[in-house]
Amino acid sequence: MSNALIIPIALALMLLAEPGTAAEIRVLADADLDGWESKDFAGQTNYDAVTLDGHTVVRAHSKGGASGRFLEKDINLNATPYLNWRWRVDNRLTGNAEREKSGDDYPARLYVVVSGGVFFWRTRAVNYVWSSQQAPGSHWPNAFTSNAQMLAVRGPDAALGQWHVEKRNVREDFKKLFGSDITQINAIAFMTDTDNTGQEATAYYGEIFFSSE
Repeated sequence: MSNALIIPIALALMLLAEPGTAAEIRVLADADLDGWESKDFAGQTNYDAVTLDGHTVVRAHSKGGASGRFLEKDINLNATPYLNWRWRVDNRLTGNAEREKSGDDYPARLYVVVSGGVFFWRTRAVNYVWSSQQAPGSHWPNAFTSNAQMLAVRGPDAALGQWHVEKRNVREDFKKLFGSDITQINAIAFMTDTDNTGQEATAYYGEIFFSSE
């Protein structure tokens, strides 16, 4: 190999190994939903790009509806296991039993999915939710399917009308909730839904990205 090739390769390896350099994979920035598809469950949640606090973000408004946005993207959890995001909720829901089908609504939720491929029954998801009833750190099976586990990141005491920054180790959460060590997820989604309770909710989603630390 010539010196003309050795030197650039060596420099590239040095940059990759530079201490304190964290890898990032951005999946949502500046409310750019290019590549994100719509998934409707019941009625419609409206998603719009708005400027709030000097940043362009996604505003979600649901009034008795449930539809979300999802992005099919393989994320290597060996390299970037941490999911990072900002969200804000303007109002919480009242009186809904979130562990039952009649109350399975959340002003904001963000979830990651491991596809089962042709074995669709093996598809699993962790739902990070802004709970109106459960304490942060609580977790429970989704009311409709045990293949989805709910994890309350924010609870009924969370301050409304202001931004909250979150970070979760997705690989560790799958281990805890499903008892299996996964190294890749295949999709990410977010949703504001009020179809089961018929209530109304407004939430905002800022940047979403995966990181190595």
